[in-house]
Amino acid sequence: MKITHYLYNAFVIESGNKKIAIDPGGLFFYFFKFTTLIPKSEWASITHIFVTHGDPDHHWHTDRVAKVSSAPIICNETMVRNINGKDMMLGPRDKGLAFTTEIHNVHTLTVGETIELDGMSITGIKTTHGSLKLKFGPFSKTMHPGPNERIGWGSMGFEIILDGKKIVNLGDTLLHQKVWQKIHEPDVLMLPIGGKMIHNTMDEKEALQAIRIIKPKLVIPCHYNCPAFFTKKYNPADDKMFKKEVEKMGIKCVILKMGESIDLKKDEYV
Repeated sequence: MKITHYLYNAFVIESGNKKIAIDPGGLFFYFFKFTTLIPKSEWASITHIFVTHGDPDHHWHTDRVAKVSSAPIICNETMVRNINGKDMMLGPRDKGLAFTTEIHNVHTLTVGETIELDGMSITGIKTTHGSLKLKFGPFSKTMHPGPNERIGWGSMGFEIILDGKKIVNLGDTLLHQKVWQKIHEPDVLMLPIGGKMIHNTMDEKEALQAIRIIKPKLVIPCHYNCPAFFTKKYNPADDKMFKKEVEKMGIKCVILKMGESIDLKKDEYV
């Protein structure tokens, strides 16, 4: 099993005949253009697309990857509405809660629900996106997730059992100590650590607490030190300190920069 990271929560997982894309979003930097995180050269070979929520850095290119690859989309049921007999997904590039994008191959689930798909077992995990503060020079605006707000819409993590490995991806989330006690020792845990300055996700200390609860074999931190707007580290975190603290627990931790990969078997991670 090979895992490649493309900043934020964008991952590609390759195992057997499957090539899974998680959160094929866009990079919002400098000239406000959402360039793709997962390279276009990878799109056609994607077999399954997972979307943790509808924010642009996670969802911007979902429909485009699906169109090129014909891969099914797996997401929270709140990301899709049936309108006039058609499955319409939250428009990746629309403003607000506009369900404008017709999709033909989608599998939805709810938190706690498990579905079987193409030899995979997929369970929805409770996550909660925090508030997001945007700063433009002397001006700032805070956006709070809610029933009528786009920010964090459809938030949900995934437990994916594939080829004997249990992979957990938590997307963008705050800490859920009690609920996550139900997650049992995954082989790989991907979780955000960049919520120190803008608390839209866990910070390093909260992520460490999540690891104590979940007890994974391997940790991959994500959604930190990412370029956004006019800075190269919009959500700063100390990954060296984080890795050191994880390894104190006897748990392996790997830091993946943009486009870097690990081979779980070859590199003897799990």
